[in-house]
Amino acid sequence: MQSRLSACAFFSSLTLLVVLCVVITPRVSFAQSALAGVVADSSGAALARVPVRLVDPSGATQGATLTDPTGRFTLPATCPTCRIVASLPGFVTTVVTPVSGQDNRIELAVAPVRESVVVTATRDAAPSSQVGASVTVFDGEVIARRGDVLVGDLLRQAPGVAVVQNGGRGNVTSLFVRGGENDYTKVLLDGIPLNEPGGSFNFGGLTAGHFERVELVRGAQSAIFGSDAMAGVLQLVSLRGRLGSRPAFAADVSGGGYGSEQLSGRVSGGSARVDYSLHASGYRTDNRVPNNRFESNTVSFTAGAVLTSAATLRVVGRIEDGSAGAPGQTAFGRPDRDASFTQTHAVGGLTLEHRGSRVTHRLSYALATSEQRSTNLLLDAPYTPTYEGRTAPFEFYDFAYDSGSRFRRHHASYQADIRLAHGFVLPGAEIFTVAVDWDGERGTLRDYLSAVETTPSRNNVGATMQHQHISGRLAVTTGIRFEDNASFGGAVVPRMSAAVLVRRADGVLGATKLKANAGTGIKEPTLRQSFSLSQFDLGNPDLKAERSRTIDLGIEQRLLDDRAKVEVVWFDNAFTNQISTRTVSFSPYTARYFNVGRTEARGWELGATIAPLTSVTLSASHTIVDSEIIDASSEFSDALAAGQWALRRPRHSGQAQVAIDRGRFSADFGAAWIGRRNDSDFSSLVPAITHADGHTLWRGQVAWQVVSQASAFVRFENLTNVDYMEPLGYQAWGRTAHAGLRLKF
Repeated sequence: MQSRLSACAFFSSLTLLVVLCVVITPRVSFAQSALAGVVADSSGAALARVPVRLVDPSGATQGATLTDPTGRFTLPATCPTCRIVASLPGFVTTVVTPVSGQDNRIELAVAPVRESVVVTATRDAAPSSQVGASVTVFDGEVIARRGDVLVGDLLRQAPGVAVVQNGGRGNVTSLFVRGGENDYTKVLLDGIPLNEPGGSFNFGGLTAGHFERVELVRGAQSAIFGSDAMAGVLQLVSLRGRLGSRPAFAADVSGGGYGSEQLSGRVSGGSARVDYSLHASGYRTDNRVPNNRFESNTVSFTAGAVLTSAATLRVVGRIEDGSAGAPGQTAFGRPDRDASFTQTHAVGGLTLEHRGSRVTHRLSYALATSEQRSTNLLLDAPYTPTYEGRTAPFEFYDFAYDSGSRFRRHHASYQADIRLAHGFVLPGAEIFTVAVDWDGERGTLRDYLSAVETTPSRNNVGATMQHQHISGRLAVTTGIRFEDNASFGGAVVPRMSAAVLVRRADGVLGATKLKANAGTGIKEPTLRQSFSLSQFDLGNPDLKAERSRTIDLGIEQRLLDDRAKVEVVWFDNAFTNQISTRTVSFSPYTARYFNVGRTEARGWELGATIAPLTSVTLSASHTIVDSEIIDASSEFSDALAAGQWALRRPRHSGQAQVAIDRGRFSADFGAAWIGRRNDSDFSSLVPAITHADGHTLWRGQVAWQVVSQASAFVRFENLTNVDYMEPLGYQAWGRTAHAGLRLKF
């Protein structure tokens, strides 16, 4: 504890020194006239943190800087024959002849293998080439070209990820990142936390419509996002309208196998000072087995207003309502004919931002609610589980239940980013971030059959301090967070990340980037784990925070004039204080939550992207996760015993994709393979099933622009009709085809 406090004191002193330097250091002024300008991408969006150099005819650098958050830069006009060079990995290096006395606009074209701008890794926009953490970004073009209706299906393409869906679409869907549990990933919508208190998030009904980007950052990120960011953070970025654009309308309609239907529409646009985007969609499918119909309706919006030249206000909202039948493990027996699950998620928030020349202030408030209900009131006939010659030694009986939960999370946040630019010897910037977050968590846990209800609540506060050094070849981020949680008390979680551009060149052997990331994560108990009154899972108010320690090291190599990129990442994770139930009494039976589990996971992520032609992109990745349960989290299941692999996390998995975009014609074909994994039938079969076999799924979508306002598309799932189960007992989709029409006007 003393060493931890000493480290905190040292960090506080260091950050205070940085703040004082920023505050008292005068802005650099040039004795001579300056060259000013802005750097943007081919769409006109400003690019921040782009290295810009003033180069003389001999190639020597006479001045250098980085663009600010609005893409602007200033250089000394000391060389009449010099040129301005702007370069950033993933973009084509651009050289322009400067003109004094006016803005020099530099447009960077996207390289064949491009990079993305991410906001999740540092709580502000940063080029991925300056991020030490491992990041996967699905932009709007990828989302549309793949045609995935649900975010869970989209995430199957990300390295280091296992997505497990309990049967058909809309059923409970879990995301496991680098061997972590399914509640170890923090989910954000434009910075608003969506997880239920304690990290739980069901991806089953989350549709992919109206997202401009989906960003997944792997590794513990609690130093900047607090509780729940144990193994990663997933950010959903809403699609915005554009200032000064006319109203635009878009609609999708499609149908296909298992009675699937989808209809969506969007209107977006903007005036000189206001932008808006409104989206609505509905999705239906009968799925493969009886009593598994899924229905989902979504309405989402975002709007922004320019209040002054420096201040903006933005609002965002999303409502998603879904219901699904819950037939159970139909591969082992008859379906439950009346069990059902319903959920409604609603979120709304507003953010006020003021961007000055050196300081940005951001103040936000949001409210996220989640209501769920599981019901089974009619008792089906008993059955004996059987599967491929295996039989349970006794009958299974249906039982009635009717339970529900309602969670509300008030989230308020203040963030200040202070930026100090410096040039000449070490051109770059120092960015110091201070953030304070408050979460007011309220819940209602109700058993409708017994009329038992509890209404837990807690208030949590976290303060983050982060420092970033960014120069032409180096980006280092250090951060620490002080968390005060009403359940587990205080915690200190640090993180450090670095990206080093050891080689900056074009040609056959291009840019080489080394990266490293190390951090710790924390997760508060769920409200049920702390406050449940049920004798089968009695809450424990004395639970400690679950914790993680994650490390990863990697290298990215660009090749063939940015037509190829290869990436290799090694990671090592440890998860401790994992919460599970333990039996405390057999008469009457009572189980209570305790911190009992410990798991380790280490492995490799290998990836490659090649763009042999302007219209063709090939990509592939392979993930190896060597996980092991060190301390068992269950006293009954052999699948969760010490020495086993982590449940349902394959040791080997991967994917390969080919994307084609030739103007009027586009296509996306791919395969995903999931290796053998530890699992259990949980049905007492004899002999027991202790693992799930691997399988390979092929999919694809083809689209053709019929006229300028309409495109037709056909999408295929599970082309080879593989009969597989993700959790054992739950039958997934077979081969299906869907066709539709996409309109824009």
